[in-house]
Amino acid sequence: MIVLTLAFSLMRPRNTIVYAPKVKYADEKHSPPKLGKGLFEWVGPVSRAKEGMLVEKTGLDAAIFLRFTRMLRNVFLTLSIIGLVVLLPANVIGSDKAAIKQISQGGQGFFVTMTPQYSNKPGSLWVHVVCVWAIDLVVAFFLWRNYGAVVRLRRQYFDSPEYLQSLHSRTLMFTDIPPADRTDEGILRLADQVEHTAALPRASIGRNVKELPDMIEEHNQTVRELESVLAKYLKNPDNLPSKRPTMRASKKYRANNGAHDVDAIDYLTGRIRELEIEITHVRESVDKRNAMPFGFASYERIEDAHTVAFAARKKHPQGTTIRLAPRPNDLIWKNLPLSKQQRNWRGFWNNFWVAILTVLWIAPNALIAIFLSNLSNLAAIWPGFRDNFQRNHRTWAAVQGIASPALISLIYLILPIIFRRMSIRGGDTTKTSRERHVATKLYAFFVFNNLIIFSVFSVVYGFVAAVVKSRETEDAWHAVLSGHFFEKLLAGLSQTSYFWVIWLLQRQMGAAADLAQMINLVWVWFCRTFMAPTPRQEIEWTAPPPFDYAVYYNYFLFYATVALCFSTLQPLVLPITALYFAVDYWLKKYLLLYVLITKTESGGQHWRFLFNRMIFAVCLSNIVMGLVIRGASGGWFKVFFMIPPAFLVLGVKYYCSKMYDGQLKYYTKATLKDPENLVEPGKKVRKNDRVQSRFGHPALYKPLMTPMVHAKARHVLSEIYRGRLDNSETVATTGYSDIAMDPMSKSHPGKTARFAPPAQKEMFEVVPESRLDFEHFMNRAEFADTLGGNGELYGRPDDLISERSGTPRSFLGRHGSGSGNSSRASSPGGRSERSVSSHRRVGSDSPVASPRQNVHPAYRDDAAAHHGDIGQRERGRGMYNMSNESESRLLNGAQPVGHAAPDEDVGREVYGLDRWRTGGSGYVGLPARDAEEGLTGYDYYRARR
Repeated sequence: MIVLTLAFSLMRPRNTIVYAPKVKYADEKHSPPKLGKGLFEWVGPVSRAKEGMLVEKTGLDAAIFLRFTRMLRNVFLTLSIIGLVVLLPANVIGSDKAAIKQISQGGQGFFVTMTPQYSNKPGSLWVHVVCVWAIDLVVAFFLWRNYGAVVRLRRQYFDSPEYLQSLHSRTLMFTDIPPADRTDEGILRLADQVEHTAALPRASIGRNVKELPDMIEEHNQTVRELESVLAKYLKNPDNLPSKRPTMRASKKYRANNGAHDVDAIDYLTGRIRELEIEITHVRESVDKRNAMPFGFASYERIEDAHTVAFAARKKHPQGTTIRLAPRPNDLIWKNLPLSKQQRNWRGFWNNFWVAILTVLWIAPNALIAIFLSNLSNLAAIWPGFRDNFQRNHRTWAAVQGIASPALISLIYLILPIIFRRMSIRGGDTTKTSRERHVATKLYAFFVFNNLIIFSVFSVVYGFVAAVVKSRETEDAWHAVLSGHFFEKLLAGLSQTSYFWVIWLLQRQMGAAADLAQMINLVWVWFCRTFMAPTPRQEIEWTAPPPFDYAVYYNYFLFYATVALCFSTLQPLVLPITALYFAVDYWLKKYLLLYVLITKTESGGQHWRFLFNRMIFAVCLSNIVMGLVIRGASGGWFKVFFMIPPAFLVLGVKYYCSKMYDGQLKYYTKATLKDPENLVEPGKKVRKNDRVQSRFGHPALYKPLMTPMVHAKARHVLSEIYRGRLDNSETVATTGYSDIAMDPMSKSHPGKTARFAPPAQKEMFEVVPESRLDFEHFMNRAEFADTLGGNGELYGRPDDLISERSGTPRSFLGRHGSGSGNSSRASSPGGRSERSVSSHRRVGSDSPVASPRQNVHPAYRDDAAAHHGDIGQRERGRGMYNMSNESESRLLNGAQPVGHAAPDEDVGREVYGLDRWRTGGSGYVGLPARDAEEGLTGYDYYRARR
């Protein structure tokens, strides 16, 4: 560990891209403190970083991870005092001196003498009982204290500008919507059945995107495959191979290409073109009337959204589930259309297969532990291997030391991937819930196989062998009794404790290896030296890697569970575990400050999972301690006296759940409903939250990837590519809205992209050597989605609402049409004169104001301004140059919310939800609508023509 830490200190000043990428890429607010070039100048800034700064620089998830690590450090430092001062002397003093002398002569070491295995003094066992109470009280105290601290962090997070200005903070997600309510108006009805709010939300029902996600995934995979083929073929562009690369066509397209090998470049570029045409066609032909059983509703005020979400906890209007919406990039869109029955059924089978995998791993785990970790056991039963093992003993000793850890490490790297895919198939709707379920399953897998099975395997084997042998002289029941199960269990656990002490010491090296980034450095060096990396891969290597919370939470929980279970059996495990968390806290603190990012920020929602697992670990440790006391002939009375501490810990869980869970999840549980909270008549409310775009399926608007090629091969592209090096401009499709808006052409400002002249675009994106850096591409959707978290690190949150118009900034710049973040090259365009004249003040040049002045800029149709009337927008537009009613005159005669219509009495106000409410159930101070007024159609929401 010391060697790896020194290696990191030496390499850090010379490799800032590897050891401090966030200093280069993060914006000013999220950039960590600067580091000097000295050997240990990284220690000072890390030690001075307090929790408030950690929340600002790294996010709440990272801050809570470090708080959890610090809590475990403090827990085991406190327990180490109990273990070394009380338990260890009690075990040594209470042990049989003759047995200790015999063990020392047998050469078994002194570790067993520190256990209660040979305790012959009943008073020493009462020390264990008292220490069990003390351990449970210490853990319960730190859990309660940190629960309150996490709640304070969450409340500060709720009051932060990032949360208050985000769209997801005021948005609800609706799932399992019945067919009759699968409209924007239906979502409003469902929300109103749960709780009346002061303002109307802006709703968006989910739409059927058909096969778009699969097509885009296939397109991106094909682009990466083409880039890999070109990187290998163009590794030396001045000396190309004599034969062009070939490949076997996919089975799905083998009918058109035959079963023989085809030219790889032509085939892949052809597939990319075909997929882009199909994607564009499907995007334009998505049926807006084909609604799905999920949707979103965005409120003007955060209090309204959280009040409805809190009231909907136990309410399911028409079977609909209503809860707070996650961040847009946190959604797993493919699982949102699933019904409740489908999710429950998938979840059942997912848990079933995880249980089967956990049980089936017992056999390979036992084989690895018995034979691969000790090849002499394999040689003893395999005569053919025995001779080779004896002749090449040193070689096989090296294999034995490498094979078992390498195989286990490989399996544990693959296991999270398997569990993630199973969780997605199981119906998880968010990545946060997926990661939580992955960590839960990993923890259960580790505890069952690596702790319980590994620790008691030899005990059960020895007990069964003794019973079988005793059956030769007595009946089965007496054979079981004479087997002395509890005594054998105590002996087996005492011998296993030595392994866990050494194993926890070795974990220190793993923590230092994480800091030194040895695996990443070796892998990147190997790929650049012996392989042909693509430009995209080289760019991704320079990006800050994401932190795998599920894996590290599982590791830390498992270490804590092992230490608690063996705390009274082998007290040395307590200071060793405390040392591990003390060291790893500092190392992880540096990594999260300077190297690693949070891919999907949950806002600290992992805490309850951690709290519950720690409660389970304490209860499991009490069971193990009870078995230890019984095995040491302590009697059942002492065992029963250890039961109350477990109930005490469960009581702490119940108290924290009732006291803190509401504050942890909701900004508020209720909001005042008085006229002061209502929107004043004549005051414009925010209508352009763009919930349809930010909470619309990304397959509808996400830019497609363009194949990247090294700049050194630019001059040979025309020779190796037999098609055209340009492509017609594709039209990006944004979200759904009653306002028909087409994106502006990138190459012809002022014209819509659909009818602009074809723009000449390169089929490939040529990337110079100087731009193979994440700094130049971190704004692109294709890189930001996988490497940029939610954009907050770089000052571009996905769902931030701008102060000027209330529109999410990402809609205007990040994924919108004409954005500089598109994977296609964009052309600069000047500002048209129209845009200046459209903001002319009333009365400046003419006595009559322009009709467009009363229309919000987000809803203005630039193309219609040339004709002078918004109704003429339909000329020359539409898919087949035909008039389309749903795209024309949608705002003609629209009234501001709360204004009186010209043909109504003065003082009568329009509130759309009132048609579902009676005078006794509506908002305070609002007039109720009569049922006979006929405001029941969807045309009411679209404004009258």
